[in-house]
Amino acid sequence: MKQRKRITIAVLGLGGQGGGVLANWIVQLGEMCGYIAQGTSVPGVAQRTGATVYYVEMIPAEETQTPVLALMPVPGDVDIVVASELMEAGRAILRGFVSTDTLLIGSTHRVYAISEKTAMGDGRASSERILTAAKDRARRFIGFDMEAAAQANGCVISSIMFGALAGSGGLPFPREAFETAIRAGGKAIDANLRGFAAGFDAAEGKSSSRDVFVEDRPEPTSEAGRALANRVEQRLPPEAHAFALEGVRRLIDYQDRAYAELYLDRLEALAGPGALLTEAARHLALWMSYEDTIRVAALKIRRTRFARVQEEVKAQDGQIVQLTEYLHPRLEEICETLPLSIGRRLLASKRAKRLFEPLFAKGRHVETTRLRWFLALYALAGWRRWRRGTLRYALEQARIEDWLALVRSAEPASALELVKCQRLIKGYGDTFERGLRNFDLVIDRYRQGGIDAATIARLREAALADEDGKALAAALAA
Repeated sequence: MKQRKRITIAVLGLGGQGGGVLANWIVQLGEMCGYIAQGTSVPGVAQRTGATVYYVEMIPAEETQTPVLALMPVPGDVDIVVASELMEAGRAILRGFVSTDTLLIGSTHRVYAISEKTAMGDGRASSERILTAAKDRARRFIGFDMEAAAQANGCVISSIMFGALAGSGGLPFPREAFETAIRAGGKAIDANLRGFAAGFDAAEGKSSSRDVFVEDRPEPTSEAGRALANRVEQRLPPEAHAFALEGVRRLIDYQDRAYAELYLDRLEALAGPGALLTEAARHLALWMSYEDTIRVAALKIRRTRFARVQEEVKAQDGQIVQLTEYLHPRLEEICETLPLSIGRRLLASKRAKRLFEPLFAKGRHVETTRLRWFLALYALAGWRRWRRGTLRYALEQARIEDWLALVRSAEPASALELVKCQRLIKGYGDTFERGLRNFDLVIDRYRQGGIDAATIARLREAALADEDGKALAAALAA
């Protein structure tokens, strides 16, 4: 670090993560320790999604002249960067805030952006690239999963970051001064001090900062589940067991035991090598649990969803949490939820489209914590018992059977690539239709003949490259 009296600190975080609280603690800390300190912020565009930069600059008060402090960090002139999420650390690096003179402190957990979630394929940005850049660009990098530490200690992530800042030794202040700043804040003191201690220990290497991934293998809890688990272990190759067991669990939850048995029937009928059945176990389960209006309604009103939201917003006992969802079912999705003959007739009727399409032209903000909307979604989720009679069920099962027949008739290498083409199909609404269109284009090209496994893989990756289908069109024309 440059030998100077002025200290510059940039805090990068997402709205709702307590970055403002952290910046205030740092300012109070500096002032208590005889520094002139100033904090500023440029907020993001939306609560809990907008990225925010908080900037603190401080200088000893003993200086003879009144200092003029900056309002924003300057690239190449930031002593300490604190990032509340891994991609925020990456953003700091891209903006030039991190240099070989910078101490970088960042959480290694991810909060996925909308663009990552809605990508055609796996749209996640590379965490490994950010971690490598953090280690290479910064003078020192302190990184661990601060979100997990916050959950484990029942506190907000800002107290973990403040503890990591103290434990890093990047500021010339004793630990007691940091704790005094937390107490001066007057809110959730015990929880914040607990989180501070956890962050301090992690920064000093007293607790593991490495991410540990443990395979969460589902364990059956009923006789039906145990029977299906035994079937998986007896009839499928060992390498396919993990995906197949998860597929069984998912499809029982999605529909019922008979649907899970149909899933295993289809897997066993493939009778291919272990690699093929492993991929098929994964992708077949995803396709068979397609997202119709019934599934979306069920997911929106789950007890576990409400519990997760309460945990995310740190709601205390007795606090009222209102949850508003954005739903936009189109006329097509509504018709596909109806019985086969009725839904097909309505979709084919121009008059019905003129009458009903305007009703579903716009999305709706639905408060699932209000009784009338909860009951409406509860009734729709209960339609699951009649799902097999819906138009959507008939359409999807026909598509799945056609896909599996194609896989069974292909040579092993091509069969594996055809199975992986299911990646193109995801979500619902426009996202689903776009993916299905690309899937059909790749499959139709295979049916025409003259392409091998490598070409199928190339076409699939082209389809995943962009939403407009330009890359796929170019690959098909090549």
